[in-house]
Amino acid sequence: MVKEIQLRITLKEEERSAILVSKSALKLGIDQEDITGVKILRKSIDARKPKIILNYKVAVYIREALPQKSEYHFDYKDISKAKPIHIIGFGPAGMYAALRCIELGFKPIVLERGKNVQDRRRDLKAINQDHFVNEDSNYCFGEGGAGTYSDGKLYTRSLKRGDVRRIFENLVFHGATDQILIDAHPHIGTNKLPKVVQNIRETILKYGGEIHFETRVTDFDIKNNKIQSIHLQNGNVLSVNQVILATGHSARDIYYLLHKKEIPLEAKSFAMGVRVEHPQHIIDSIQYHCSGPRNELLPAASYGLVQQVNNRGVYSFCMCPGGFIVPAATANGEVVVNGMSPSKRNNRFANSGIVVEINVDTDLPKYEQFGALKGLEYQKNLERLAFTSGGRSQVAPAQRLTDFVTGKLSNDLNDCSYQPGLKSAPLHSLLPKFIGSRLRKGFDAFGRKMKGYYTEEANIVGVESRTSSPVSIPRTTHLTHPQITNLYPCGEGGGYAGGIVSAAMDGERCAEAASQNF
Repeated sequence: MVKEIQLRITLKEEERSAILVSKSALKLGIDQEDITGVKILRKSIDARKPKIILNYKVAVYIREALPQKSEYHFDYKDISKAKPIHIIGFGPAGMYAALRCIELGFKPIVLERGKNVQDRRRDLKAINQDHFVNEDSNYCFGEGGAGTYSDGKLYTRSLKRGDVRRIFENLVFHGATDQILIDAHPHIGTNKLPKVVQNIRETILKYGGEIHFETRVTDFDIKNNKIQSIHLQNGNVLSVNQVILATGHSARDIYYLLHKKEIPLEAKSFAMGVRVEHPQHIIDSIQYHCSGPRNELLPAASYGLVQQVNNRGVYSFCMCPGGFIVPAATANGEVVVNGMSPSKRNNRFANSGIVVEINVDTDLPKYEQFGALKGLEYQKNLERLAFTSGGRSQVAPAQRLTDFVTGKLSNDLNDCSYQPGLKSAPLHSLLPKFIGSRLRKGFDAFGRKMKGYYTEEANIVGVESRTSSPVSIPRTTHLTHPQITNLYPCGEGGGYAGGIVSAAMDGERCAEAASQNF
């Protein structure tokens, strides 16, 4: 017999061995000897009050053995001679599209502009140390996409788009810790995700798929409303049947190519702002109600904040406890910041994007001339502004949080995790008024919600501009573009996902749709 129950455990109780067994027996009114095992299904932390509670959902096995294998099975088979499906991009959407193609009996041929995870590290070093951006290999482009070196957070609200558990189980199958199956806000970690990504690559190659790195798509030949062939930067031309476009939210050249070929695009609302960084102990003290170091059983504290300011949402995005701020530019001449955390989340800083909603239909009247690309051009201009105000390198413009809100240039800045360095700049006046004024009011409100958050010990760093794509590529209910009938816009780049898990689910859906269209 198996019983699923909820348990509430104090930190003091958590220190005791076999506490889940004893608590389960007490709740079910049975002897501990009758329990053959307790499987944790979900774990979360309730820190709303000083007495912190760990909430567990568990399956209690009563006189019955625990299952040794996952109920999920991935039916990978030899598809080396099967019909091909071309996939442009090898981020989460492209990876899961390729894996699903293999299960469905089709051969994925992946075209990725960037490098594999190992070679990509050298280009990340060049950004951080030499301030040089390789426009095909950086924090956004390369094997695994933006997620590989920017945290690996797996939390999603997209529960109706597909089987979230299946996505997690496949990550575990490829080497992720099974802790991601349990945590309420699962996270792999920047230091561990590259190995998982490499294992996915090896699975695809093992069963006959192809992955071509440093292979940038530059053009399409279109006839009878279908892509007939793909042109590559190296001069090669590939004949294609079905094409899954999974290039991510930063592949601007693809948007420009589609626009040039008069393939319909749509402007999409998005968000931009800054990244704020506090010492982690400040966030711990606020969230865990402690005056000293947090309890060793507790992870580095995180937060989520939202405030309506002048009819626009101001909210935290991609919060990274115990993490780093990283340079996420995809071209020289721009500064973009993002955040990441290692698996242990043991860095001494906590950072988060704080961004403002932008409605492309009403908020960008001066950019109407750019049509569907108006949000993209607005985004680019803000990134160029950050580049110039930071000193024309990857040094980022920054300000103490309190100085930003009061409108004063910072005489000096706090220590920061951003490796290329910071330059004091008047972000309060440099940012467009639409964004800057809302951020200032938002930070003031956040300081009232979290006592201690509004502090001169925090820096804000500009700019956080790649929260999502400012362009969407329309598609039908069959997941094809309405005009190009063998093109499947997919994942974040198409406007159909907002993170690793939702992109992976969309990749699977597009693979299933493409497989039915031969």
